Amino acid sequence: MSTSRLESFSDGVIAVAITLLVLNIAVPHQPLQLAHDLGHQWPTYAAYATSFITIGIIWINHHVVIGRLARTDHSILMLNLVLLMTIGVIPFGTALFAQYLNETHGSHLAAGIYAGILLLMSVAFATLNWQILFRKPHLLGADLDLTQRRKIQARFMTGLVPYVVATGVAVASAYATLAICATVAVFYALPIASTPAS
Repeated sequence: MSTSRLESFSDGVIAVAITLLVLNIAVPHQPLQLAHDLGHQWPTYAAYATSFITIGIIWINHHVVIGRLARTDHSILMLNLVLLMTIGVIPFGTALFAQYLNETHGSHLAAGIYAGILLLMSVAFATLNWQILFRKPHLLGADLDLTQRRKIQARFMTGLVPYVVATGVAVASAYATLAICATVAVFYALPIASTPAS
């Protein structure tokens, strides 16, 4: 099977997920305290920016990963669906995190759920990449030697570490979780980091 339908469907799911993020930003309805209300929503802006950049980087890397394939098979399609499922819940995690970040109760759990969703996404992406590079290398469009494939996979595995940390520190500080997730997003948005290994 060719990869064109896989890419088209994936692009659609990713586009919907990234678009849904903006629905979390509410328009204030009190003209006399507009500036205050806008400023009070800073957790929503921070979570939105973090998730938007994260999903954007997922889209870029997904294009590269699938672009390596000459054709696909059932196992790759199923693993791609799992990845898309994790991407699809990022808007929910973002809304939950933004809602509870400044609350006395629930902020740690909300932060843990948000970081946990990003961790699951990262695991799903690394698993998809591993399946392509090591279980199905005969489906690749161009030959990659074992050293190259290991280098690419190591890059994906490295991305897991900060999300593990972010999920763990949510017990102590929701703000630390936000800072870690935002730092990961900014790091991978940098030109040198956003270009996946080939």
